[in-house]
Order: sequence, then C-alpha cells, then structure tokens
Amino acid sequence: MTSSAPLAGIRVLDLTRLLPGPVATLRLAEMGADVLKIEDPHGGDYARTLGPVRNEVSQLFVAVHRGKRLVRLDLKDAAGRAALLDLVASADVLVESFRPGVMDRLGLGWPVLKTRNPRLVMCAITGYGATGPFAQRAGHDINYTGYAGMLAQNATPDGRPVLPNLQVADLLGGAQAALQGILAALVAVQRGGAGTFVDVSMTDAVFAHNIMPLVAHNDGTTAAPGRGLLTGGVPCYNVYRTRDGRYMAVGALELKFWQACCAVLERPDLAARHWQLGQQVGGADALAVQAELDALFAARTQAEWTALFDPVDCCVTPVLETAEALAHPLFQARGMVRHEEHPSEGPYVAAGVPLRFTP
Repeated sequence: MTSSAPLAGIRVLDLTRLLPGPVATLRLAEMGADVLKIEDPHGGDYARTLGPVRNEVSQLFVAVHRGKRLVRLDLKDAAGRAALLDLVASADVLVESFRPGVMDRLGLGWPVLKTRNPRLVMCAITGYGATGPFAQRAGHDINYTGYAGMLAQNATPDGRPVLPNLQVADLLGGAQAALQGILAALVAVQRGGAGTFVDVSMTDAVFAHNIMPLVAHNDGTTAAPGRGLLTGGVPCYNVYRTRDGRYMAVGALELKFWQACCAVLERPDLAARHWQLGQQVGGADALAVQAELDALFAARTQAEWTALFDPVDCCVTPVLETAEALAHPLFQARGMVRHEEHPSEGPYVAAGVPLRFTP
C-alpha cells in the first residue's frame, strides 16, 4: 500500500480471531494501515484450521490476513503482557474479540491501556455487547441474527429460516460496525480528542440494520415469509429458474423497469399488473403472475435469457456461481480479482479492494 493511502501511518494491533475482527482489520490494512496480528503461541487463531488445510493454514486464514504482519505473544505471561503494553504505547488502534472481562483479567483492560496511551482507540467486538444481560453468553452468527429478528425474515414460504452463506452478523454486525466505530474514533483523535473505547455488539448492529421489517412493523404491514415486497411477494422482484436449472434475478421493482421486462418476455399484457398500480403485495394476483413467470423463464436457458435482457435497462440479471463471478468482466475490469501467492499455501485468488480513493 502506498504512503498516499488514507490510513498510511496508522498502527493497528489485532488480537481478534475467526471472522469479524480479522475482516475489520483487513479493511484497515487495505486502506493503508499497518496491522500487526497478535496470536498466542499455543495454536493461535482458530481460523488457521477452519476448513481444509493445503499445507499449514486454511484458505480462510489466508483470505482475512492478507497484508498483515504476524507475531506470537502469550498474554497470560508477564513478558507477553509487557510486550503488548510496549506496542500499545505507539499504536493508534487495538482490536479484540474476547468475551467481556477477559482483557481486564489479563491486566490489559481499557483503564490500563488508555493510561499507557491516552490517544488509543480500543475496539471490542462481542456477540451481545460489553454490558447487558447477555454479555457473558457465547454465540455465533446464527444466534445473533436469530435474536435480532433478521433470520426469521429469510425464510421459505413455509416459514423455515434459510441460512445464508454470507455471515450477516459477523461481517455487517461485527466487521463493518467495528470499522465504522474505529474510523469515527480515529477522526476524533485526529481532531484533538482523547482515545475511545468502542463497544461493538454484533447483535445490536444487525438489529439496527433490520430496517425493512421495522418499517413494516410500524406500518402494520408485516408479511408472511416469502410474501413481502422484497422477500418474494411480488413477481417483479423475484428469482426464476431457467430451462437448464440456473436462475435469473428479476429486480424490476419500479414500474418502468417492469414494463421493459414484460416487453422482453413478450408479455405486454402483464405490464399493468404491478404493485405500484395497486397489485396487492403477496396477494392472489401477484402469485398468479409469479406462476406465469415461472413458466416463461423455464422455457429458455440462463444464457439465452441473459443475452435477451443484457441490452435492456430493466434490472434483470443472471445468478452467477462464484467461479463465474470471478471470470465476469464486471469484476475483472474493476480489478476486483487478484491472483496472489502465499508463502506456505501457494497461489490463491483474492478479492480486490472494494474502495477507490482518487487524490
């Protein structure tokens, strides 16, 4: 990363494990921060062996620790704690993801760290927050999204919640919320303020982002599973299976896009059957039109539909597999696919930096 990167010169100590904290510090590293990952000498980050290990570490560990320096410190040992405190004295940020109270019991809690470095930003990422009735409870992404009301919103029509392969609580509730808090606290320090303790509850953050269900609750329009405006209750915003067993994503939410979509489908008679023209979301007519679209899309392959819809501006696109996304011009042209070499694991494919900073 060049010295012109936004966070060039910012020093980060990363004591986190698994996914949320490491992704937060990865994003800091991508923006130029110098990130030092600190692991205990007795096994280290659990992500090292989470999934198949080609040689020494898993691809998950490789993916979330690009661009970081690694060091081993035993924080249960006096020498290890002293070494960390020496690092804290010149650091800008420390990120940890232990349960509340662990850092205090080690003699490395916020009261100690802020005395050593009054300008330090310390971020603690936990499942349920540093305070509150669940502070000491264990949990994972599935538990946090379940409590926050998000998991119930991603369900099949029979009401069974579906587990997405995007860890919403870990990545949005943990990594992104931590990144937001850290950057805000750094701005305050740069403007002459004191350092800050940033308390990130992954469950709180998911709850705060569960906007559409809260809106429906306030409007009194809470829908059954698969029957909401954005969850399958309208034909213009849905996923349809093609003849070859693939899928097309129809995002023609606005009337103008739906009309253009119907023209491609050669069904102009469906253009007026739209929620903006009074069609009831999740109602009988919406479901009837969905059934017609099921039959229409089943008549051609995904490639054929993609070719038909590609020149038309109506938000209808193919649902790609990971390998297809990696090869797609959309990501190739933006430099989002990088081929890297890991010291022990060899060649691997990495996602590029999603932000662009133009001086």
